[in-house]
Amino acid sequence: MNVLSAEEIKGLMEAHDQPCVSIYMPTHRRGKEIDQDPIRLKNLLRLAEERMVEQGMRSADAAKLLERPRKLLDNSHYWRHQSDGLAIFLSPDSYREYRMPNRFDELCTVTDRFHIKPLLSVITSDGRYYLLEISQNDIRLFRGSRDALGEVDLEDVPTNLRDTLDPDNYRQQLQFYTGTPGRGGKRDAVYHGTAAEDETKDRLLRWFQQLDKGLKELLQDADAPLVLAGVEYVHPIARQGIKYPHLMEEGITGNYDDAAPHVLHEKAWKIVLPWFQQSQNKALERLHERLGAGSDQASTDIETIVKGAVHGRVDKLMLADGRYCWGSYDPESNEVKIHQREQIGVEDLLDFAAMHTLSNKGEVFVVNSDQLPKGAAIGAVFRY
Repeated sequence: MNVLSAEEIKGLMEAHDQPCVSIYMPTHRRGKEIDQDPIRLKNLLRLAEERMVEQGMRSADAAKLLERPRKLLDNSHYWRHQSDGLAIFLSPDSYREYRMPNRFDELCTVTDRFHIKPLLSVITSDGRYYLLEISQNDIRLFRGSRDALGEVDLEDVPTNLRDTLDPDNYRQQLQFYTGTPGRGGKRDAVYHGTAAEDETKDRLLRWFQQLDKGLKELLQDADAPLVLAGVEYVHPIARQGIKYPHLMEEGITGNYDDAAPHVLHEKAWKIVLPWFQQSQNKALERLHERLGAGSDQASTDIETIVKGAVHGRVDKLMLADGRYCWGSYDPESNEVKIHQREQIGVEDLLDFAAMHTLSNKGEVFVVNSDQLPKGAAIGAVFRY
């Protein structure tokens, strides 16, 4: 699974080489549903081609632009190695593709910029976290959302404890240190403060320090929480070696070497949920307080919020999950037009407001629709 960095997201937000095609779709890890995923993509690519032609592009040019993603349709290996969602962004000068632990609704947009709203949980860390699962054989890094957990390719990050501990007495040291059963079902004694134990700790610490260097490179732009999972004795040594600034104090203890991702997801989500709720709840409280007081420093009016986002007024933006508002913004007249449905020349104004809020250093949260006043699709707290 790909890691979507802040730099890549920034590039998506700034792209204006028309047409910008954004495709989102759910994918499956196993089962008969896998066979439906390429069909789903085929239909979305056909829709993208139709929309490009409707907007004045030659049919041959539209088909050529879609050649790369169409090559995926017959790649059975590709479809057997998916996460929970697929996002594809392409324009005449770029192509980006991300397998994500997010369950996307099917969506295809063709406008003058990429559609980013389904990625907001990744961009704002609202629901995004990392989990590092450490075992004696390997380590696995996962990126999670509130919906699912997907494994991240570690590339050059050191992942095998056997390369750190002396191979000749690896098993003996591990049993010594963890107290795992020896022959006859008896547990080996665990002695504290011995030279062998100190050497083992030192080797493990150096390995975690090497691991930390690899994680810094991989997660250099991340500001999401990181949860550790592994047997109890690993946690204090790992915390000494890993300096990631958002490492959670609470971890998951136990051997999860063969655990399915959904098992780890359930445990990790309970740990990180308060992290996300804290800042989101504060933003919602400020919104309701200011609206209740009749203050002009908060609003649920889409036109007011879009204009405020463009001019850098929005400090906190809250979007109702799964909602869209189609329309357009004219920068010359500073006017917002609302449309009843998606059509050529319009875009999702919620997405538009989110992009400008993020560009102006504001925060964006995706919330349940019942958390916003009177069923509103959007709410904002202004800086001034």
